[in-house]
Amino acid sequence: MQDNAVKTVDRVAAILRALAASDLAGLALGELATAAGLAKPTVHRLLGALTSTGFTFQDLETKRYRLGAGAAALGRAAQRQHVGALAQQALDRIAAATGDTAFASVREGAAAVCVARAIGAYPIRALTLEVGDRRPLGVGAGSLALLAALPDAEVARASAANAGWLNEYPGFSTELDALVRRTRAQGYALNEGRIVEAMVGIGIAILGADGLPVVALSIASIRERMAPARIVELLQIMRSEAMRLLETSDLIGSGQQ
Repeated sequence: MQDNAVKTVDRVAAILRALAASDLAGLALGELATAAGLAKPTVHRLLGALTSTGFTFQDLETKRYRLGAGAAALGRAAQRQHVGALAQQALDRIAAATGDTAFASVREGAAAVCVARAIGAYPIRALTLEVGDRRPLGVGAGSLALLAALPDAEVARASAANAGWLNEYPGFSTELDALVRRTRAQGYALNEGRIVEAMVGIGIAILGADGLPVVALSIASIRERMAPARIVELLQIMRSEAMRLLETSDLIGSGQQ
Protein backbone atom coordinates (compact mmCIF):
# COMPACT_ATOMS: atom_id res chain seq x y z
CA MET A 1 0.00 0.00 0.00
CA GLN A 2 2.78 2.42 0.92
CA ASP A 3 4.67 1.65 -2.30
CA ASN A 4 1.52 2.39 -4.32
CA ALA A 5 1.05 5.71 -2.52
CA VAL A 6 4.67 6.70 -3.20
CA LYS A 7 4.27 5.69 -6.84
CA THR A 8 1.16 7.86 -7.15
CA VAL A 9 2.93 10.86 -5.64
CA ASP A 10 5.85 10.36 -8.03
CA ARG A 11 3.46 10.29 -10.98
CA VAL A 12 1.61 13.41 -9.84
CA ALA A 13 4.93 15.19 -9.39
CA ALA A 14 5.99 14.18 -12.91
CA ILE A 15 2.77 15.61 -14.35
CA LEU A 16 3.10 18.88 -12.46
CA ARG A 17 6.75 19.25 -13.46
CA ALA A 18 5.88 18.64 -17.10
CA LEU A 19 3.15 21.28 -17.00
CA ALA A 20 5.45 23.72 -15.22
CA ALA A 21 8.01 23.29 -18.01
CA SER A 22 5.46 23.85 -20.79
CA ASP A 23 4.62 27.16 -22.44
CA LEU A 24 1.45 29.17 -21.89
CA ALA A 25 -0.51 27.08 -24.39
CA GLY A 26 -0.22 24.05 -22.13
CA LEU A 27 -0.03 20.41 -23.23
CA ALA A 28 -2.44 18.00 -24.88
CA LEU A 29 -3.02 14.72 -23.08
CA GLY A 30 -0.64 12.77 -25.31
CA GLU A 31 2.06 15.43 -25.09
CA LEU A 32 1.73 15.50 -21.33
CA ALA A 33 1.96 11.72 -21.08
CA THR A 34 5.14 11.75 -23.18
CA ALA A 35 6.69 14.62 -21.21
CA ALA A 36 5.88 12.94 -17.88
CA GLY A 37 6.99 9.50 -19.08
CA LEU A 38 3.64 7.93 -18.16
CA ALA A 39 0.86 6.04 -19.91
CA LYS A 40 -2.04 8.13 -21.22
CA PRO A 41 -4.70 6.35 -19.11
CA THR A 42 -2.65 6.97 -15.98
CA VAL A 43 -2.19 10.66 -16.82
CA HIS A 44 -5.88 11.04 -17.69
CA ARG A 45 -6.94 9.50 -14.37
CA LEU A 46 -4.61 11.65 -12.30
CA LEU A 47 -5.54 14.79 -14.20
CA GLY A 48 -9.15 14.24 -13.15
CA ALA A 49 -8.16 14.51 -9.50
CA LEU A 50 -5.72 17.36 -10.08
CA THR A 51 -8.29 19.37 -12.02
CA SER A 52 -11.02 18.84 -9.44
CA THR A 53 -8.69 20.22 -6.74
CA GLY A 54 -7.58 23.21 -8.81
CA PHE A 55 -3.99 22.11 -9.38
CA THR A 56 -4.49 21.71 -13.13
CA PHE A 57 -6.86 23.32 -15.61
CA GLN A 58 -8.14 22.17 -18.98
CA ASP A 59 -8.97 24.69 -21.67
CA LEU A 60 -12.34 23.49 -22.97
CA GLU A 61 -11.67 24.84 -26.49
CA THR A 62 -8.16 23.51 -27.06
CA LYS A 63 -8.43 20.51 -24.67
CA ARG A 64 -4.91 21.37 -23.47
CA TYR A 65 -3.88 21.27 -19.82
CA ARG A 66 -2.11 23.94 -17.79
CA LEU A 67 -1.29 24.46 -14.13
CA GLY A 68 -4.32 25.70 -12.22
CA ALA A 69 -4.94 28.33 -9.59
CA GLY A 70 -4.24 25.87 -6.79
CA ALA A 71 -0.75 25.22 -8.10
CA ALA A 72 -0.16 28.94 -8.52
CA ALA A 73 -1.20 29.65 -4.93
CA LEU A 74 0.98 26.81 -3.67
CA GLY A 75 3.92 28.14 -5.67
CA ARG A 76 3.51 31.64 -4.27
CA ALA A 77 3.33 30.32 -0.72
CA ALA A 78 6.41 28.14 -1.27
CA GLN A 79 8.33 31.10 -2.67
CA ARG A 80 7.37 33.29 0.28
CA GLN A 81 8.42 30.64 2.77
CA HIS A 82 11.66 29.97 0.89
CA VAL A 83 12.67 33.63 0.77
CA GLY A 84 11.57 34.15 4.37
CA ALA A 85 13.69 31.23 5.56
CA LEU A 86 16.72 32.51 3.64
CA ALA A 87 16.28 36.02 5.03
CA GLN A 88 15.62 35.05 8.65
CA GLN A 89 19.27 34.69 9.68
CA ALA A 90 20.06 38.06 8.11
CA LEU A 91 17.20 39.65 10.05
CA ASP A 92 18.36 38.01 13.27
CA ARG A 93 21.83 39.53 12.81
CA ILE A 94 20.38 42.94 11.94
CA ALA A 95 18.14 42.92 15.01
CA ALA A 96 21.02 41.80 17.24
CA ALA A 97 23.35 44.48 15.87
CA THR A 98 20.85 47.35 16.00
CA GLY A 99 18.44 46.45 18.81
CA ASP A 100 15.58 47.34 16.46
CA THR A 101 12.97 45.32 14.57
CA ALA A 102 13.95 44.00 11.15
CA PHE A 103 11.58 42.77 8.43
CA ALA A 104 11.76 40.96 5.09
CA SER A 105 9.03 41.59 2.52
CA VAL A 106 8.34 40.22 -0.96
CA ARG A 107 6.19 41.38 -3.82
CA GLU A 108 3.07 39.43 -4.68
CA GLY A 109 1.26 41.08 -7.54
CA ALA A 110 0.38 44.60 -6.40
CA ALA A 111 0.94 43.77 -2.74
CA ALA A 112 3.91 43.46 -0.42
CA VAL A 113 3.86 40.53 2.03
CA CYS A 114 5.94 40.33 5.21
CA VAL A 115 7.70 36.94 5.12
CA ALA A 116 10.04 37.20 8.13
CA ARG A 117 10.68 39.36 11.18
CA ALA A 118 13.27 39.62 13.94
CA ILE A 119 12.83 41.67 17.12
CA GLY A 120 15.78 43.50 18.67
CA ALA A 121 16.53 44.03 22.33
CA TYR A 122 15.57 47.71 22.56
CA PRO A 123 12.67 47.90 25.04
CA ILE A 124 10.41 50.03 22.81
CA ARG A 125 9.60 47.75 19.89
CA ALA A 126 8.27 48.58 16.44
CA LEU A 127 5.86 45.71 15.81
CA THR A 128 4.04 47.34 12.91
CA LEU A 129 4.03 44.16 10.78
CA GLU A 130 3.36 40.52 11.51
CA VAL A 131 4.62 37.73 9.28
CA GLY A 132 1.93 37.23 6.64
CA ASP A 133 0.64 40.81 6.75
CA ARG A 134 -0.08 42.36 3.34
CA ARG A 135 0.03 45.99 2.29
CA PRO A 136 -0.28 47.80 -1.03
CA LEU A 137 3.05 48.09 -2.81
CA GLY A 138 4.62 51.35 -1.66
CA VAL A 139 3.11 51.44 1.83
CA GLY A 140 5.87 51.01 4.41
CA ALA A 141 9.63 51.15 4.03
CA GLY A 142 10.18 47.64 2.69
CA SER A 143 7.10 47.83 0.48
CA LEU A 144 8.21 51.21 -0.91
CA ALA A 145 11.67 49.82 -1.66
CA LEU A 146 10.06 47.00 -3.65
CA LEU A 147 7.83 49.38 -5.61
CA ALA A 148 10.62 51.82 -6.42
CA ALA A 149 12.77 48.98 -7.78
CA LEU A 150 10.15 48.15 -10.44
CA PRO A 151 10.06 49.66 -13.95
CA ASP A 152 7.84 52.72 -14.36
CA ALA A 153 5.14 50.75 -16.18
CA GLU A 154 4.92 48.25 -13.31
CA VAL A 155 4.78 51.07 -10.76
CA ALA A 156 1.86 52.62 -12.65
CA ARG A 157 0.02 49.29 -12.90
CA ALA A 158 0.45 48.55 -9.20
CA SER A 159 -0.70 52.02 -8.18
CA ALA A 160 -3.77 51.78 -10.41
CA ALA A 161 -4.63 48.31 -9.08
CA ASN A 162 -4.32 49.59 -5.50
CA ALA A 163 -6.24 52.85 -5.97
CA GLY A 164 -8.96 51.93 -3.49
CA TRP A 165 -6.66 50.10 -1.06
CA LEU A 166 -4.24 53.03 -0.92
CA ASN A 167 -7.01 55.24 0.43
CA GLU A 168 -6.58 53.37 3.72
CA TYR A 169 -3.06 54.86 3.97
CA PRO A 170 -3.41 58.64 3.41
CA GLY A 171 0.24 59.17 4.34
CA PHE A 172 1.20 57.39 1.13
CA SER A 173 -1.73 57.60 -1.27
CA THR A 174 -1.33 61.22 -2.38
CA GLU A 175 2.47 61.24 -2.49
CA LEU A 176 3.37 57.79 -3.77
CA ASP A 177 4.91 58.93 -7.06
CA ALA A 178 7.10 61.45 -5.23
CA LEU A 179 8.13 58.82 -2.68
CA VAL A 180 9.15 56.44 -5.48
CA ARG A 181 11.30 59.16 -7.07
CA ARG A 182 12.90 60.02 -3.72
CA THR A 183 13.62 56.36 -2.98
CA ARG A 184 15.35 55.90 -6.32
CA ALA A 185 17.37 59.09 -5.88
CA GLN A 186 18.64 58.35 -2.38
CA GLY A 187 19.04 54.58 -2.78
CA TYR A 188 16.77 53.54 0.07
CA ALA A 189 13.15 53.92 1.17
CA LEU A 190 12.19 56.09 4.12
CA ASN A 191 8.89 55.92 5.97
CA GLU A 192 8.98 58.89 8.32
CA GLY A 193 5.97 58.01 10.47
CA ARG A 194 3.41 57.76 7.68
CA ILE A 195 1.73 54.69 9.21
CA VAL A 196 2.45 55.08 12.94
CA GLU A 197 3.52 58.64 13.65
CA ALA A 198 6.12 57.75 16.28
CA MET A 199 7.73 55.01 14.15
CA VAL A 200 10.25 55.50 11.34
CA GLY A 201 11.37 52.81 8.90
CA ILE A 202 14.05 52.43 6.24
CA GLY A 203 14.23 49.75 3.56
CA ILE A 204 16.34 48.47 0.67
CA ALA A 205 15.46 46.07 -2.14
CA ILE A 206 17.57 43.10 -3.24
CA LEU A 207 17.35 42.55 -7.00
CA GLY A 208 17.41 39.28 -8.91
CA ALA A 209 19.29 38.54 -12.12
CA ASP A 210 16.35 39.93 -14.12
CA GLY A 211 16.63 43.29 -12.35
CA LEU A 212 13.35 42.85 -10.47
CA PRO A 213 13.14 42.99 -6.67
CA VAL A 214 13.31 39.62 -4.92
CA VAL A 215 13.02 40.77 -1.31
CA ALA A 216 13.24 43.97 0.72
CA LEU A 217 15.00 44.27 4.04
CA SER A 218 13.77 46.99 6.40
CA ILE A 219 14.30 48.29 9.91
CA ALA A 220 11.72 50.10 12.03
CA SER A 221 12.22 51.96 15.29
CA ILE A 222 10.99 54.94 17.26
CA ARG A 223 11.69 58.33 15.73
CA GLU A 224 14.27 59.26 18.37
CA ARG A 225 16.48 56.36 17.24
CA MET A 226 16.33 57.32 13.56
CA ALA A 227 18.53 60.40 13.39
CA PRO A 228 20.21 60.91 9.96
CA ALA A 229 23.64 59.78 11.20
CA ARG A 230 22.22 56.55 12.61
CA ILE A 231 20.23 55.89 9.45
CA VAL A 232 23.55 55.84 7.57
CA GLU A 233 24.87 53.24 10.04
CA LEU A 234 21.73 51.13 9.75
CA LEU A 235 21.89 51.22 5.95
CA GLN A 236 25.47 49.96 6.05
CA ILE A 237 24.37 47.02 8.21
CA MET A 238 21.44 46.19 5.93
CA ARG A 239 23.50 46.47 2.74
CA SER A 240 26.16 44.21 4.22
CA GLU A 241 23.52 41.62 5.02
CA ALA A 242 21.98 42.01 1.57
CA MET A 243 25.35 41.29 -0.04
CA ARG A 244 25.82 38.30 2.23
CA LEU A 245 22.42 36.95 1.21
CA LEU A 246 23.27 37.28 -2.47
CA GLU A 247 26.59 35.54 -1.99
CA THR A 248 25.33 32.64 0.12
CA SER A 249 21.86 31.87 -1.27
CA ASP A 250 19.95 31.46 -4.52
CA LEU A 251 18.12 34.78 -4.16
CA ILE A 252 19.84 36.09 -7.29
CA GLY A 253 17.59 33.88 -9.42
CA SER A 254 14.66 36.12 -10.35
CA GLY A 255 12.38 38.78 -8.97
CA GLN A 256 8.88 38.34 -7.61
CA GLN A 257 5.92 38.73 -9.90
